Amino acid sequence: MPIRVLVILGTRPEAIKLCPLVLSLRERPERFRVHLCSTGQHRELLEPVWRCFGVEPDSSLGAMCAGQPLAESAGRILTLLPPVFASFQPDLAVVQGDTTTTFCGALAAFYQRVPVAHVEAGLRSGDLSAPFPEELNRSLVSRFAALHFAATAEGARNLLREGVPENRIHVTGNTVIDALERICGALDRGALTPQVSFPPPRRPRVLVTMHRREALETGMPAICRALRRLVDSNDVEIVFPMHPNPRVREVVARELPPHERILRTEPLDYVSFVALMRQSAVALTDSGGIQEEAPYLGLPVIVLRETTERPEGVDAGLARLAGFDPEAIYSACRDLLFSPDSARLENGSHTIYGDGCASARICAAIDSYFKS
Repeated sequence: MPIRVLVILGTRPEAIKLCPLVLSLRERPERFRVHLCSTGQHRELLEPVWRCFGVEPDSSLGAMCAGQPLAESAGRILTLLPPVFASFQPDLAVVQGDTTTTFCGALAAFYQRVPVAHVEAGLRSGDLSAPFPEELNRSLVSRFAALHFAATAEGARNLLREGVPENRIHVTGNTVIDALERICGALDRGALTPQVSFPPPRRPRVLVTMHRREALETGMPAICRALRRLVDSNDVEIVFPMHPNPRVREVVARELPPHERILRTEPLDYVSFVALMRQSAVALTDSGGIQEEAPYLGLPVIVLRETTERPEGVDAGLARLAGFDPEAIYSACRDLLFSPDSARLENGSHTIYGDGCASARICAAIDSYFKS
């Protein structure tokens, strides 16, 4: 009998990181039967991900409503998931990362006495308020997961320090590198075309993303001041794909006046975003996924957070932690863009977050778990 694997996701980053695993599991139908369930936490952002990976969810819950508070979204997800478990009768539930869907999916599985596999396990910032509520979500999932798939050795060490048995921890690399390799290869072959294309840069291009709740009051205004100074004082251009959160957009509209060399865009599909990363000279971001992807692409990163649960990039000199200090952000940008010692990293040479084989390792670990 095939192992029945229920994969639960709800946001675009989860979909990007789990689609390669879903495809790997489905390559072995004699061993795995997969049901992909989308809670719809990022409903409007998921369709392009399904298209670029050639994946469709088996069930979509539509759990999210505009302006929905965390408690309400968590309650809806927990209410809507039990019928999926009852219908599919999974042997294992797979969740990824640290979102509301991750925690609620894992908790729903625990209530059904279904073992949980946690992809990207072991990330820790050590601060429950940053990122909020993600740090709590991933820590709680680690309390009852049966399988912990850590992307790096540092993640595995975090889990060991918390008392997770060593035989339940597998260092696999991050599946986002599997996804990135797939998309870059398709772009190079012409098998995929960006929905949104940008002209080749005529000056250093700075890619900016930010969305963290904990930065809304003081952090984002400070970042906006640094960006305005950067573009006013230097011959650079900024491309800023805007997060759909209306509160983020309000801050940016208020704190970052229009400028001819600042291009704000709607959220980009993943293929377009990867193409944009490949054209950029530096990325400023509070995104965990971009911290993982950028080193593989040879793109230096300035982390717009006070702390990061991905210290490997900082330790290796591939990322700089600038926090919310406008002077630190500006100085790091200047250094990375114009210092002769800070040239663009060698493309494809930094695999600290993965080598493109994470999904295969996870499949093997799940197979071994059920055999034993």
